Amino acid sequence: MKKTTFSDFQAELRATGAYRTAEDHRAPQRAKVGALTTIRFSWGVVSVFPKTGLYRAFGRLTCKKWEELCFRSVLTAEKLGMNVIIEGFETLRDIKEPAVLLSNHMSTTETVLLPPIIRAFRPFSYVAKASLAHLPGLEKAAEEMRMVPIGRISPREDLMNILKVGTERIRTDGDHFLIFPQGTRCEVFSSKKFSSIGAKLAERAAAPIVPIVVDTRSQPTRKSGVFKKIFKDLGPVDPTIDIRIACGPVIPAGKSKDMQAATFDWMANKLESWGLPVER
Repeated sequence: MKKTTFSDFQAELRATGAYRTAEDHRAPQRAKVGALTTIRFSWGVVSVFPKTGLYRAFGRLTCKKWEELCFRSVLTAEKLGMNVIIEGFETLRDIKEPAVLLSNHMSTTETVLLPPIIRAFRPFSYVAKASLAHLPGLEKAAEEMRMVPIGRISPREDLMNILKVGTERIRTDGDHFLIFPQGTRCEVFSSKKFSSIGAKLAERAAAPIVPIVVDTRSQPTRKSGVFKKIFKDLGPVDPTIDIRIACGPVIPAGKSKDMQAATFDWMANKLESWGLPVER
C-alpha cells in the first residue's frame, strides 16, 4: 500500500480542486466494524489536539505543521480501507477575495479534515467551541491557529464577537472565515437549526459566501452506552462508509436573507444527492 504525501495532497487540490483516494493508496480490504477500528480512527482524528499542544510547548508549532497534523486523519481513513473524496474546491482556487465559508457539521472528523484542504488555497480563521481552546496546552495554540472561540452561553455575545472579529479577519487580514451554522453536530441538515450568523457576517463584511458540505457519518456522535458521556464525540466507526467533502459555488455578497436562502438550498440539494436526510 502506497501512502499519499501531504505535499501531493495539497498540490492535487490546487491543480484540480479535487482529491480522491487512489486504489493503491488505501488498504485493499476495509477494516471490520468494532472497537479496534473505532480506536484507530478516533486516535487518527483527535491526536491532532495533544500533538498541537506539544509542538506549541516546544516552540515548534506553525500553521504548516498544524495542517500536516490534521492531514494525518486522511491517512488514517485510507489505512482502514476508506475512500476520502473531495470535490469542487476549484471555487476556492479561483476566488480572488476572502469569503465566509459555511459548512454543515456531522462529526469531529470535518473539524480536522477541513484545515489542510482550505489552507491549500488561503489562510482562514474559524469558529469553534471555547472548550477546545481550554484543553491542556491548547489555549495559545488555538490563538495561533486563528481560532475564534464561542462559549454557547450567551448567543448574543457570541454573535457580536463573530461579527466583530470575523469582519476584521476578512477585511484586514484577508482570511477566509469558516463557520458551522448548525452550531453542533447534526445528522439531519435542517433549516430550523441553520443559523443566519454566517450570512449576517457576510453582509457586514461585504464578502461572498462559499458553501461546503461534508458526509462524515462514518463516525456519528455516540448516543448510548457506558462511554456516552466521556467519548460522546467519538462514536462507533463504520469503515464501509466513505468520507465525502464538496465545495459549492460562490454566493455573491448581498443581503443576508438572500445569501442565507441560496446557501441553504445548494447545501440541501447536494446532501440530498448523496442520500442524506434534509429538512427544509
